[in-house]
Amino acid sequence: MAYQVIGIGNAVMDVISTAGDAQLNRLGVQKGIMQLIERDRAEVLTHASNGARLIPGGSVANTLAGLGRLGLSTAFIGRVAGDDLGLAYARDMGTDGTDFVNAPLDGAELPTSRSIIFVTPDGERSMNTYLGISAELDEGDVDAGLFSDGSWLFLEGYLFDKDKGKAAFLKAAEACHAAGGQAGIALSDPFCVDRHREDFRRLVAGPMDYVIGNIHEWQALYQVEDLEEALRLASADCGTVICTRSGEDAILIRGGERVTAPVHRVTPVDATGAGDQFAAGLIYGLATGKPLAVAGRMGCIAAAEVIGHVGARPEADVMALFRAEGLA
Repeated sequence: MAYQVIGIGNAVMDVISTAGDAQLNRLGVQKGIMQLIERDRAEVLTHASNGARLIPGGSVANTLAGLGRLGLSTAFIGRVAGDDLGLAYARDMGTDGTDFVNAPLDGAELPTSRSIIFVTPDGERSMNTYLGISAELDEGDVDAGLFSDGSWLFLEGYLFDKDKGKAAFLKAAEACHAAGGQAGIALSDPFCVDRHREDFRRLVAGPMDYVIGNIHEWQALYQVEDLEEALRLASADCGTVICTRSGEDAILIRGGERVTAPVHRVTPVDATGAGDQFAAGLIYGLATGKPLAVAGRMGCIAAAEVIGHVGARPEADVMALFRAEGLA
Protein backbone atom coordinates (compact mmCIF):
# COMPACT_ATOMS: atom_id res chain seq x y z
CA MET A 1 0.00 0.00 0.00
CA ALA A 2 1.20 3.52 -0.79
CA TYR A 3 1.22 5.73 2.29
CA GLN A 4 0.87 9.49 2.03
CA VAL A 5 2.22 10.15 5.55
CA ILE A 6 4.44 7.90 7.65
CA GLY A 7 5.16 8.74 11.28
CA ILE A 8 7.72 7.49 13.77
CA GLY A 9 7.15 7.97 17.48
CA ASN A 10 6.55 6.54 20.90
CA ALA A 11 3.74 3.97 20.94
CA VAL A 12 2.17 4.72 24.31
CA MET A 13 -1.16 3.26 25.35
CA ASP A 14 -3.27 5.73 27.32
CA VAL A 15 -4.98 3.91 30.20
CA ILE A 16 -7.68 6.33 31.33
CA SER A 17 -9.92 5.88 34.36
CA THR A 18 -11.85 8.05 36.81
CA ALA A 19 -10.76 8.40 40.42
CA GLY A 20 -11.51 10.46 43.49
CA ASP A 21 -8.97 12.36 45.53
CA ALA A 22 -9.08 9.67 48.21
CA GLN A 23 -8.09 6.98 45.70
CA LEU A 24 -5.22 9.12 44.40
CA ASN A 25 -4.00 9.51 47.98
CA ARG A 26 -4.19 5.76 48.57
CA LEU A 27 -2.22 5.12 45.39
CA GLY A 28 0.30 7.84 46.14
CA VAL A 29 -0.48 9.64 42.87
CA GLN A 30 0.32 13.35 42.74
CA LYS A 31 -2.70 15.14 41.39
CA GLY A 32 -2.62 17.18 38.19
CA ILE A 33 0.93 16.46 37.04
CA MET A 34 2.74 14.13 34.67
CA GLN A 35 5.51 12.03 36.14
CA LEU A 36 7.69 9.24 34.77
CA ILE A 37 7.41 5.94 36.64
CA GLU A 38 9.25 2.64 36.68
CA ARG A 39 7.97 -0.75 35.55
CA ASP A 40 6.83 -2.08 38.93
CA ARG A 41 4.93 1.11 39.65
CA ALA A 42 3.33 0.94 36.21
CA GLU A 43 2.04 -2.56 36.86
CA VAL A 44 0.51 -1.51 40.20
CA LEU A 45 -1.26 1.52 38.72
CA THR A 46 -2.42 -0.40 35.64
CA HIS A 47 -3.99 -3.02 37.90
CA ALA A 48 -5.67 -0.25 39.92
CA SER A 49 -7.26 1.25 36.77
CA ASN A 50 -10.33 -0.97 36.80
CA GLY A 51 -12.66 -0.35 33.88
CA ALA A 52 -10.14 1.92 32.17
CA ARG A 53 -10.53 3.13 28.60
CA LEU A 54 -7.61 2.14 26.39
CA ILE A 55 -6.69 4.71 23.72
CA PRO A 56 -3.55 4.41 21.59
CA GLY A 57 -1.48 7.49 22.34
CA GLY A 58 1.83 9.15 21.75
CA SER A 59 2.33 12.47 20.00
CA VAL A 60 2.93 11.28 16.43
CA ALA A 61 0.29 8.57 16.78
CA ASN A 62 -2.25 11.28 17.63
CA THR A 63 -1.15 13.31 14.59
CA LEU A 64 -1.53 10.30 12.31
CA ALA A 65 -5.01 9.64 13.68
CA GLY A 66 -5.96 13.20 12.78
CA LEU A 67 -4.51 12.82 9.29
CA GLY A 68 -6.30 9.52 8.79
CA ARG A 69 -9.62 11.10 9.68
CA LEU A 70 -8.90 13.78 7.09
CA GLY A 71 -8.66 11.05 4.48
CA LEU A 72 -4.93 10.49 4.04
CA SER A 73 -3.40 7.00 4.06
CA THR A 74 -1.08 6.79 7.06
CA ALA A 75 1.36 4.36 8.65
CA PHE A 76 2.96 4.37 12.09
CA ILE A 77 6.42 2.97 12.82
CA GLY A 78 6.64 2.17 16.52
CA ARG A 79 7.48 -0.63 18.93
CA VAL A 80 5.10 -2.49 21.26
CA ALA A 81 5.39 -5.81 23.09
CA GLY A 82 3.20 -8.81 22.34
CA ASP A 83 1.29 -8.30 25.61
CA ASP A 84 -2.36 -7.35 26.01
CA LEU A 85 -1.70 -3.62 25.78
CA GLY A 86 0.56 -4.02 22.76
CA LEU A 87 -1.91 -6.17 20.85
CA ALA A 88 -4.68 -3.70 21.66
CA TYR A 89 -2.51 -0.79 20.54
CA ALA A 90 -1.76 -2.31 17.13
CA ARG A 91 -5.40 -3.32 16.62
CA ASP A 92 -6.89 0.00 17.66
CA MET A 93 -4.51 2.08 15.55
CA GLY A 94 -5.82 0.14 12.56
CA THR A 95 -9.40 0.75 13.63
CA ASP A 96 -8.62 4.47 13.67
CA GLY A 97 -7.35 4.37 10.10
CA THR A 98 -3.58 4.09 10.58
CA ASP A 99 -1.59 0.95 9.80
CA PHE A 100 0.67 -0.07 12.67
CA VAL A 101 3.34 -1.64 10.49
CA ASN A 102 5.58 -3.28 13.11
CA ALA A 103 4.27 -6.53 14.56
CA PRO A 104 4.08 -6.66 18.39
CA LEU A 105 7.20 -8.37 19.76
CA ASP A 106 6.51 -11.69 21.48
CA GLY A 107 8.76 -12.43 24.43
CA ALA A 108 10.02 -8.86 24.60
CA GLU A 109 12.13 -7.98 27.64
CA LEU A 110 10.16 -4.78 28.26
CA PRO A 111 6.36 -4.39 28.26
CA THR A 112 4.33 -1.99 26.17
CA SER A 113 4.68 1.67 27.10
CA ARG A 114 1.71 3.25 28.80
CA SER A 115 0.45 6.48 30.35
CA ILE A 116 -1.87 5.71 33.24
CA ILE A 117 -4.21 8.67 33.58
CA PHE A 118 -6.57 9.25 36.49
CA VAL A 119 -9.28 11.86 35.88
CA THR A 120 -10.86 13.35 39.01
CA PRO A 121 -14.38 14.87 39.09
CA ASP A 122 -12.91 18.39 38.84
CA GLY A 123 -11.40 17.49 35.45
CA GLU A 124 -7.78 17.29 36.60
CA ARG A 125 -5.68 14.67 34.80
CA SER A 126 -2.95 12.92 36.78
CA MET A 127 -0.60 11.19 34.34
CA ASN A 128 1.86 8.44 35.18
CA THR A 129 4.01 7.49 32.21
CA TYR A 130 6.13 4.37 31.83
CA LEU A 131 8.37 4.59 28.76
CA GLY A 132 8.77 0.83 28.34
CA ILE A 133 9.59 -0.76 25.02
CA SER A 134 8.68 2.14 22.72
CA ALA A 135 11.83 4.06 23.65
CA GLU A 136 13.93 1.14 22.34
CA LEU A 137 12.93 1.68 18.71
CA ASP A 138 15.91 1.46 16.35
CA GLU A 139 16.74 1.50 12.66
CA GLY A 140 15.80 -2.17 12.36
CA ASP A 141 12.19 -1.11 12.93
CA VAL A 142 12.25 1.11 9.83
CA ASP A 143 11.27 -0.59 6.57
CA ALA A 144 12.55 1.62 3.75
CA GLY A 145 10.11 -0.13 1.40
CA LEU A 146 7.17 1.63 3.07
CA PHE A 147 8.05 4.89 1.36
CA SER A 148 6.58 5.48 -2.06
CA ASP A 149 6.54 8.41 -4.46
CA GLY A 150 5.88 11.58 -2.50
CA SER A 151 5.45 10.10 1.00
CA TRP A 152 5.71 12.60 3.85
CA LEU A 153 7.60 11.64 7.01
CA PHE A 154 6.88 13.03 10.47
CA LEU A 155 9.18 12.37 13.43
CA GLU A 156 8.75 12.82 17.17
CA GLY A 157 11.51 14.71 18.96
CA TYR A 158 11.03 12.72 22.16
CA LEU A 159 12.57 9.65 20.50
CA PHE A 160 15.77 11.60 19.92
CA ASP A 161 16.88 10.83 23.48
CA LYS A 162 18.70 7.65 22.43
CA ASP A 163 21.29 7.04 19.73
CA LYS A 164 19.24 4.16 18.33
CA GLY A 165 16.30 6.54 17.85
CA LYS A 166 18.52 9.01 16.01
CA ALA A 167 19.72 6.21 13.71
CA ALA A 168 16.12 5.24 12.97
CA PHE A 169 15.28 8.86 12.09
CA LEU A 170 18.20 9.18 9.69
CA LYS A 171 17.38 5.90 7.94
CA ALA A 172 13.75 6.93 7.53
CA ALA A 173 14.66 10.39 6.22
CA GLU A 174 17.02 8.86 3.67
CA ALA A 175 14.32 6.46 2.48
CA CYS A 176 11.78 9.28 2.35
CA HIS A 177 14.01 11.48 0.21
CA ALA A 178 14.95 8.59 -2.07
CA ALA A 179 11.22 8.19 -2.79
CA GLY A 180 10.81 11.91 -3.51
CA GLY A 181 9.13 12.78 -0.20
CA GLN A 182 9.46 15.43 2.48
CA ALA A 183 10.79 14.73 5.97
CA GLY A 184 10.01 16.74 9.10
CA ILE A 185 10.09 16.68 12.87
CA ALA A 186 8.36 18.21 15.88
CA LEU A 187 10.93 19.44 18.38
CA SER A 188 8.57 18.18 21.14
CA ASP A 189 10.14 19.64 24.27
CA PRO A 190 12.69 22.37 25.13
CA PHE A 191 14.38 20.10 27.68
CA CYS A 192 14.84 17.44 25.01
CA VAL A 193 16.33 20.12 22.76
CA ASP A 194 18.69 21.18 25.57
CA ARG A 195 19.92 17.61 26.01
CA HIS A 196 20.67 17.07 22.31
CA ARG A 197 21.11 20.57 20.92
CA GLU A 198 23.98 19.88 18.54
CA ASP A 199 22.37 16.76 17.12
CA PHE A 200 19.06 18.60 16.66
CA ARG A 201 20.89 21.46 14.93
CA ARG A 202 22.49 19.01 12.50
CA LEU A 203 19.13 17.35 11.88
CA VAL A 204 17.32 20.65 11.25
CA ALA A 205 20.08 21.90 8.94
CA GLY A 206 20.43 18.54 7.19
CA PRO A 207 17.75 16.00 6.31
CA MET A 208 14.70 17.86 7.67
CA ASP A 209 12.57 19.69 5.09
CA TYR A 210 10.16 21.12 7.67
CA VAL A 211 10.34 21.57 11.45
CA ILE A 212 7.59 22.41 13.93
CA GLY A 213 8.40 23.98 17.28
CA ASN A 214 7.00 26.42 19.79
CA ILE A 215 8.64 29.62 21.00
CA HIS A 216 10.52 27.94 23.84
CA GLU A 217 11.81 25.10 21.65
CA TRP A 218 13.16 27.43 18.94
CA GLN A 219 14.79 29.67 21.54
CA ALA A 220 16.35 26.63 23.22
CA LEU A 221 17.63 25.25 19.91
CA TYR A 222 19.52 28.43 19.03
CA GLN A 223 20.18 29.60 22.62
CA VAL A 224 18.73 33.06 22.08
CA GLU A 225 16.00 34.93 23.96
CA ASP A 226 14.75 36.85 20.93
CA LEU A 227 12.24 34.82 18.90
CA GLU A 228 12.92 36.73 15.69
CA GLU A 229 16.60 35.90 15.91
CA ALA A 230 15.78 32.24 16.54
CA LEU A 231 13.50 32.16 13.50
CA ARG A 232 16.11 33.92 11.36
CA LEU A 233 18.66 31.26 12.28
CA ALA A 234 16.13 28.47 11.79
CA SER A 235 15.05 29.63 8.33
CA ALA A 236 18.72 29.79 7.30
CA ASP A 237 19.03 26.13 8.28
CA CYS A 238 15.71 24.64 7.14
CA GLY A 239 13.40 25.07 4.16
CA THR A 240 10.13 25.31 6.11
CA VAL A 241 9.97 26.58 9.69
CA ILE A 242 6.79 26.61 11.77
CA CYS A 243 6.49 28.31 15.15
CA THR A 244 3.42 27.92 17.33
CA ARG A 245 2.69 30.48 20.03
CA SER A 246 0.12 29.51 22.64
CA GLY A 247 -2.95 31.68 22.14
CA GLU A 248 -1.27 33.75 19.40
CA ASP A 249 -0.96 33.46 15.64
CA ALA A 250 1.36 30.76 14.33
CA ILE A 251 4.32 31.86 12.20
CA LEU A 252 5.26 29.94 9.06
CA ILE A 253 8.37 30.62 6.97
CA ARG A 254 9.24 28.90 3.69
CA GLY A 255 12.10 30.33 1.68
CA GLY A 256 11.37 34.02 1.23
CA GLU A 257 7.71 33.62 2.20
CA ARG A 258 6.52 34.42 5.72
CA VAL A 259 2.88 34.20 6.78
CA THR A 260 0.91 34.08 10.01
CA ALA A 261 -2.02 31.80 10.70
CA PRO A 262 -4.64 33.18 13.09
CA VAL A 263 -5.55 30.95 16.00
CA HIS A 264 -9.14 29.74 16.24
CA ARG A 265 -10.08 30.98 19.68
CA VAL A 266 -12.16 28.69 21.87
CA THR A 267 -12.52 28.17 25.60
CA PRO A 268 -10.05 25.35 26.32
CA VAL A 269 -11.42 22.23 27.97
CA ASP A 270 -8.32 20.03 27.68
CA ALA A 271 -5.10 21.21 26.01
CA THR A 272 -3.89 17.62 25.56
CA GLY A 273 -3.15 17.00 21.89
CA ALA A 274 -3.26 20.63 20.72
CA GLY A 275 0.21 20.45 19.22
CA ASP A 276 -0.44 16.99 17.78
CA GLN A 277 -3.56 18.10 15.94
CA PHE A 278 -1.98 21.38 14.82
CA ALA A 279 0.61 19.16 13.13
CA ALA A 280 -2.14 17.04 11.58
CA GLY A 281 -3.90 20.02 10.02
CA LEU A 282 -0.63 21.60 8.92
CA ILE A 283 0.79 18.44 7.33
CA TYR A 284 -2.53 17.74 5.61
CA GLY A 285 -2.35 21.18 4.01
CA LEU A 286 1.30 20.87 3.01
CA ALA A 287 0.97 17.31 1.70
CA THR A 288 -2.04 18.22 -0.45
CA GLY A 289 -0.36 21.26 -1.96
CA LYS A 290 -2.25 24.01 -0.17
CA PRO A 291 -0.67 27.48 0.14
CA LEU A 292 1.44 27.95 3.25
CA ALA A 293 -1.10 30.29 4.88
CA VAL A 294 -3.92 27.80 4.28
CA ALA A 295 -1.89 24.92 5.74
CA GLY A 296 -1.19 27.00 8.83
CA ARG A 297 -4.84 27.92 9.21
CA MET A 298 -5.80 24.25 8.93
CA GLY A 299 -3.38 23.50 11.75
CA CYS A 300 -4.93 26.15 13.97
CA ILE A 301 -8.49 24.92 13.28
CA ALA A 302 -7.56 21.31 14.05
CA ALA A 303 -5.86 22.39 17.29
CA ALA A 304 -8.89 24.44 18.33
CA GLU A 305 -11.19 21.47 17.79
CA VAL A 306 -9.21 19.14 20.04
CA ILE A 307 -8.82 21.56 22.95
CA GLY A 308 -12.59 22.02 22.99
CA HIS A 309 -13.12 18.53 24.47
CA VAL A 310 -11.37 15.94 26.61
CA GLY A 311 -8.95 13.72 24.69
CA ALA A 312 -6.08 14.12 22.24
CA ARG A 313 -7.89 13.10 19.05
CA PRO A 314 -10.58 14.90 17.05
CA GLU A 315 -14.24 14.25 17.73
CA ALA A 316 -15.78 16.63 15.18
CA ASP A 317 -15.49 16.36 11.39
CA VAL A 318 -12.40 18.54 10.96
CA MET A 319 -12.73 18.49 7.17
CA ALA A 320 -16.18 20.02 7.57
CA LEU A 321 -14.59 22.73 9.72
CA PHE A 322 -12.10 23.40 6.91
CA ARG A 323 -14.93 23.67 4.39
CA ALA A 324 -16.83 26.05 6.65
CA GLU A 325 -13.80 28.37 6.54
CA GLY A 326 -13.53 28.08 2.75
CA LEU A 327 -10.24 26.15 2.96
CA ALA A 328 -11.31 22.88 1.31
